[in-house]
Amino acid sequence: MKVCPPLSRARPLWLRDARWELLLFGLFALLLLGIGIGLRDPWPSDEPRFALVARLMVEHGQWLFPHRGHELYPDKPPVFMWLQALAYRLTGHWRVAFMLPSLVAGLGALALVYDLARRLWNHRSALLAAASLLLTIHFTYQMRDAQIDPLLLGWITLANYGLLRHLLLGPSWRWFAAGCFFAGVGVVTKGVGVLALLMLIPYLVARRGRWRMLALPRGGWRWAGGLMLFFVPVLGWLVPMLLAARADGDPQHAAYVQNILFGQTLHRYAAPTGHLQPPFYFLGIIAVDWLPLSLLLPWAIPAWWRRLKRRDARFLLPLGWVVLVVLFFSFSAGKRDVYILPALPMTALALAPLLPGLLRRQGVRMAILALTVLLAGTMVVVATLAMTARPAWIGKLEQGLDPRLWWLLLGIGLAGLASAALTRLRHAPLGWLLFASALWSAYGLCGYPLLNGDRSARDVMLRARTIAGPDATIGLLAWKEQNLLMAQGPVTEFGFVKPWPQQYAQAVGWLRQAPARRWIFSLDEAMGHCVERQRAIHVGQANRREWWLFRADAVVPNCIPGQAGSAADDHAD
Repeated sequence: MKVCPPLSRARPLWLRDARWELLLFGLFALLLLGIGIGLRDPWPSDEPRFALVARLMVEHGQWLFPHRGHELYPDKPPVFMWLQALAYRLTGHWRVAFMLPSLVAGLGALALVYDLARRLWNHRSALLAAASLLLTIHFTYQMRDAQIDPLLLGWITLANYGLLRHLLLGPSWRWFAAGCFFAGVGVVTKGVGVLALLMLIPYLVARRGRWRMLALPRGGWRWAGGLMLFFVPVLGWLVPMLLAARADGDPQHAAYVQNILFGQTLHRYAAPTGHLQPPFYFLGIIAVDWLPLSLLLPWAIPAWWRRLKRRDARFLLPLGWVVLVVLFFSFSAGKRDVYILPALPMTALALAPLLPGLLRRQGVRMAILALTVLLAGTMVVVATLAMTARPAWIGKLEQGLDPRLWWLLLGIGLAGLASAALTRLRHAPLGWLLFASALWSAYGLCGYPLLNGDRSARDVMLRARTIAGPDATIGLLAWKEQNLLMAQGPVTEFGFVKPWPQQYAQAVGWLRQAPARRWIFSLDEAMGHCVERQRAIHVGQANRREWWLFRADAVVPNCIPGQAGSAADDHAD
């Protein structure tokens, strides 16, 4: 087994002591990913859904069969919601709890990339690799969101770490077993966690071709035993769920099992109904969303090719795995940018030994400087136009937004231009670091509070409660998860996936049972011509949608809206 030199004797990158560098980087990463936590509520499209499910778990104690309102939520396994609920038990504050799993996953992925790169190469390369990952736009943005994909990235990176500790730095059967186990945890978080095991394919290629820097562990039964641990977390969730569904005999639970095991995995991959994209969609995602890391690829790809020709397995395994992941998702017609997010850490790992040389190249520095100036300059121009000339497209862009956001955008852009001017070409990577720091800090500290009222639907739900009064019950019609999550006082709902006409009919019947004490809170489109607008009350706008309150006297008799949509139609999964 290869021995990693102590960090105390590592050659530092900037400071005199590598340990201080690592500590400062950890604090910087915590700041960049964590600043603003507690200053906003969950935002659509996915965050309110998961936070609502987690809150209902805590309130009702139903952990095996997640609910969205009174309906079951079968789209995703419950691990992410379990962790949000656990974070709430620890903190007591949902505004903090719902974002903690993503934060921990992001910090964990950075630590794993650093440690693995240090063991494979050295401290300097490892620190640059972790910094490159942290400062990649797609990584930072996603790790600051409370969705399943950041957590999935964390599990897959942990699984890859365990596998590579065995396959490159081993033999280490304990790490191999850990890698297989956490691949299974990834499966019960989001079914594609099994992709971590694709690392074994380039390993077999390298072993057959006698590549250098490869561990050659023996022991067939140990391979089988490690792989069996993949099924432990899967069965740990699956068996209790199946037993509970069989014991209670509830047909809804049986339908939930069928949906989550087949409809949300195999069927969604083979015959997707949404997010349809062309085969080369992910190349555009890599080029744009992975900035500025993607700027290095024109220089990195030839360097990788030279090392692959030398049969260096330290490059074949992570790069081969990244290619397999991109190909896997490219074969499906349904594609989203987050699908290939777990490939980012392994890309940064493969870049690690190249980064000290690449960041000294004038062409790389020019590209990073140009990116900083372009993005910062665009922010300044857009903000200035919004506050002065106000073209028509600005009006559409700022619908429902606080006008003070333009000042915030202007300040961020000016900070970026100042960073570029201060660091210039010689220290262009540092200029990007300063710009990213200003961007995410301002976004978290100022952008979160300014955007939260509209994006979370908190403001419109507060206004609805003020209009209805503290004791009235509000029925939600054609609602979104953020409406139920942010609802104040007594509320009820009439289903989420149920078509709007059916919801409307049920809501009107409920309303007429106690017209003096009940109101309906409805999406504008769901009311159609069946509600007299002059007798209804326009509550306001949230998430670019118009919302109304009405009582029984505003209902047009014997009328059912013709719109057959449902609140689930425009949700991303």
